[in-house]
Amino acid sequence: MRRVAVVGAGMTPFAEHYALGIQDLLPMAFAECAASVDKGVRLTDVEAAWFGALRTTDGFPAGVLADALGVPDLPVTHVENSCATGNDAVRNALYAIASGAVDVALVIGADKLRETAEKDMLREWESMTRHRSWDYQLGLFAPAGFALHVNRYLYESPATREHLAMVAVKNHRHGATNPKARLRFEISMEQALAAPIVAEPFGVYDCVPQSDGAAALILAAEDVVDRYTDAPVWVRGVGLGLDTVMHQHRADLTTFQATVRAARRAFDMAGLGPSDIDVAEVHDYFTGIELMSYEDLGFAERHEGYKLLEAGVTSVGGALPVNPSGGLKCKGHPPGATGVAQCVELFEQLRGTAVNQVDGARIGLAHNLGGPTAVAAVTILEGPGRS
Repeated sequence: MRRVAVVGAGMTPFAEHYALGIQDLLPMAFAECAASVDKGVRLTDVEAAWFGALRTTDGFPAGVLADALGVPDLPVTHVENSCATGNDAVRNALYAIASGAVDVALVIGADKLRETAEKDMLREWESMTRHRSWDYQLGLFAPAGFALHVNRYLYESPATREHLAMVAVKNHRHGATNPKARLRFEISMEQALAAPIVAEPFGVYDCVPQSDGAAALILAAEDVVDRYTDAPVWVRGVGLGLDTVMHQHRADLTTFQATVRAARRAFDMAGLGPSDIDVAEVHDYFTGIELMSYEDLGFAERHEGYKLLEAGVTSVGGALPVNPSGGLKCKGHPPGATGVAQCVELFEQLRGTAVNQVDGARIGLAHNLGGPTAVAAVTILEGPGRS
């Protein structure tokens, strides 16, 4: 297979874009992405696109992208894989380029969630998952479903709700300086612990703010990379992992096996291990997911993820900064765009241009978990001059 690199990356702010539709956000993300390409790129250079989106109120997803960018001749593949959509879109585009089918591809993701009430989203999900619709009738919407896992994890491990608060405080501190983040303010431990409960053990500050936004990447084959940049960010590994959607079929709620499987595949493809990662964007849809994912991704031993927080390892300035962008927790979470935006952040980190720059960052990892815990995707990137 041919090697593949990211040569451009950009995104809109994640926010409440009430005045903008998907067709407005997509060109904004692409324009910033194209502007980041050192030697320039034309839309006509792009041979195919992978568009990640869970919801497009403007019409059929592939047609929406073609209309928004004015490229009716461009082959567009719509990717939808719950919250893993963005990184799965990267995975699919990588395979197309590595196989020789195309030389240059666009990966773009977008969603608008701020105009849909949670109760209406639940009805949509119920219609798509009729075999398990009883979950929603019983109130197992996202916070409650993940709370089953995190409550059990807190029972079996030494971690406490204070450690969840430490994740929230850390990510708010990181996101406060990120101009693309939706929640740009710091919080204290006291505020995090005193916040109203959404679903025990999650308070308001443990939960992601639903958001609107778009993010884009341009990927190129090694044969043509020099046309676009002398500082490519190489895609070293990708992985997709699955698990059952039925909670009662899981023997252990204290691990997300989809993440374990996705990480194993990505590390195997990259020829790397967890100790090689310098910076990570980890799925913190709820703070407990980030904490548990430290272990599933191999950054900590079983039930010892809390030690990384206590030692400051996962803060900017620590040995393995996690979510220097602020993560989903602070930046926001339009699902189709989230994984792509994680790679935008890593692109900047690995080229030394990020807002919260991690000193010496050479290898980065992006991770999504969704479905609500049935699918995970991992992407490993490496900075210029190493591959």
